[in-house]
Amino acid sequence: MAEDQSNRYDRIAGGYARHWAPVIRPAALRLLDDLASRLDGRPRELIDVGTGTGTLALAALERWPTARVMGIDGSSEMAAMAAREADQRMAAAERGRFTTAVALADRLPAADGAFDAAMSSFVYQLVPNRAAALREARRVIRPGGALGYVTWLRTDRGLDPPDEVLEEVLVEFGFDPPDPNDNSGDPASPKAAADGLRRVGFRDVRAREDALVHRWTPRAYVDFVEHFAEESLFDDLAERERLALRRRLLQRVGALPARDLRLRLPIVYVTGRVP
Repeated sequence: MAEDQSNRYDRIAGGYARHWAPVIRPAALRLLDDLASRLDGRPRELIDVGTGTGTLALAALERWPTARVMGIDGSSEMAAMAAREADQRMAAAERGRFTTAVALADRLPAADGAFDAAMSSFVYQLVPNRAAALREARRVIRPGGALGYVTWLRTDRGLDPPDEVLEEVLVEFGFDPPDPNDNSGDPASPKAAADGLRRVGFRDVRAREDALVHRWTPRAYVDFVEHFAEESLFDDLAERERLALRRRLLQRVGALPARDLRLRLPIVYVTGRVP
């Protein structure tokens, strides 16, 4: 994750935890099944690259009760949030199994071959140089260990109906429409994702396409927009303007048929072994 991305996630960590992390959580957790299929026995030491709120790391600790996980994140706020989540969910006697560190994906704070496996969910599309980040993951995985990650697949699909409504309402209120999502960091296909892992030295690489599907309620979508996706825009508004914009957006999104209140995005799961 680049420095500017780190700063952005420091600012929006709270909104991310409340309004976006629950959306991506089911897809992130499915990664553990793919990773488990590539491991010889139970892992003892794992690293979670871009741990965010700790979703993947804490689920791995539950799945493998004797394992230890280091969760790294470029955002100090995210790393602190993951640590607090662990404090709440883990018994005191088990808490030492999860550690966090503030670090970037291409500069991991670990020795060569320190981990049995590395994992990452929706992070490698954010890094400035994915090849460098993947090489760094390979460096810290022992021979015979595995990497598993999930990320978005590049798509030319149009806007979902709620996002179309958001664009229309912002224009109605005199704002520019949201910037289009920059998906240039997303792999173009499962083959491209697999090839990228092979190029940095992983072997027995597998990649499979899937989809993240999430159903919004009108209020949940508007909360997501106000407190995460367009947080900076809403924060700049006077209270009266903010409430008016929220009411109008809620009214328009609430008028959509239930079938249109769905997010569906293509994703890819990629795994490989270190020879």
